[in-house]
Amino acid sequence: MVMQFFRRGAGAPPEQKASATGPAIAYHGSGRVAWSPRDTVTLTKTGFSSNPVGFRSVKLIAEAAAALPLVLQDRERRYDVHPLLALIGRPNPAQGQAELFEALYGQILLSGNGYVELVGALEELHVLRSDRMSVVPGKDGWPIAYEYAVGGRKHRFDMTQGAAPICHLKSFHPQDDHYGLSPLQAAATAIDVHNAASRWSKGLLDNAARPSGAIVYQGADAQATMSNDQYDRLVFELEANHQGARNAGRPMLLEGGLDWKPMGFSPSDMEFQKTKEAAAREIATAFGVPPMLLGIPGDATYANYQEANRAFYRLTVLPLVTRVTAGLSDWLSRIAGDEVQLKPDMDQVSALAVERDQQWSRVAKADFLTQAEKRALLGLPALPEDQVDD
Repeated sequence: MVMQFFRRGAGAPPEQKASATGPAIAYHGSGRVAWSPRDTVTLTKTGFSSNPVGFRSVKLIAEAAAALPLVLQDRERRYDVHPLLALIGRPNPAQGQAELFEALYGQILLSGNGYVELVGALEELHVLRSDRMSVVPGKDGWPIAYEYAVGGRKHRFDMTQGAAPICHLKSFHPQDDHYGLSPLQAAATAIDVHNAASRWSKGLLDNAARPSGAIVYQGADAQATMSNDQYDRLVFELEANHQGARNAGRPMLLEGGLDWKPMGFSPSDMEFQKTKEAAAREIATAFGVPPMLLGIPGDATYANYQEANRAFYRLTVLPLVTRVTAGLSDWLSRIAGDEVQLKPDMDQVSALAVERDQQWSRVAKADFLTQAEKRALLGLPALPEDQVDD
């Protein structure tokens, strides 16, 4: 409950002449908007740790992408046993495949950059925090090293000697040669609006969704000035006996000369929920998550939840996984000296089962295609020559 008191008389500053436009200028302010900083650490705190829409969007994409089954194959066969499969299945003693990839996808979504460290000769993989990593460019502009800084200490990864110890995966950034652009940066304005609306709503709730009112003092002989002791005593009693959930509904006892004037907002002042919903849809759009999957009302793009989920996998999850696994497999293949490809197994994605069934049916009925062409269209390795049936 918020009380507003107006004091005049002793102790008040002397009145001064002012321009008639002063109140209008003060009301509108200077026209400058206070936005949160756009660095990775601050954006992560405001857009992920402190914003439910950003948090759920990142978790939804990262967990869905990390749960996709992966296959390793070359031009001739699909591997069930391979050193790279063993490395990815158990990348380090503290993480499994799903944990490693969830951390990697999360870093890319939050900062636009993902860094994977290779330990030894294909012994361990570790995802490094992108806010601690910096690129060291050479004379030609290409990275010659990466520096990882923690608490004033730095470790330098040399990229010019032997196998590259760091795989840098980044999103497209049109204005930066070395770092990627994250969805969190694109959604930063909407995140500020959503957080500000949440704080405003919390303030309204703390004050019963309106300023409670004002206590007007009318003393003897129409004097409207309270002594300092009376004023301080009244403020103390109101704070102690009429603020907070513990004192909700407690009646107020006013002494002589005090009159209660209730106040309230107009209905338009309570429209912040619509502002929050609009900002939430913008955040979800920046991440590529259909608002329907986040429970945000007002979105009718998809007819049902199943269509929204299919679009989520087709337009957001699969492109991310395909790009990341392609970069990882190329990096690991060069180190291992074995040209293989790591990619998501499309046939095991339940959200796309209907589409895959239709594709398999169309390809199977295409009599003008050879077996090799059909397998290539389905993303399968070619059969040995003695098994090919043209």
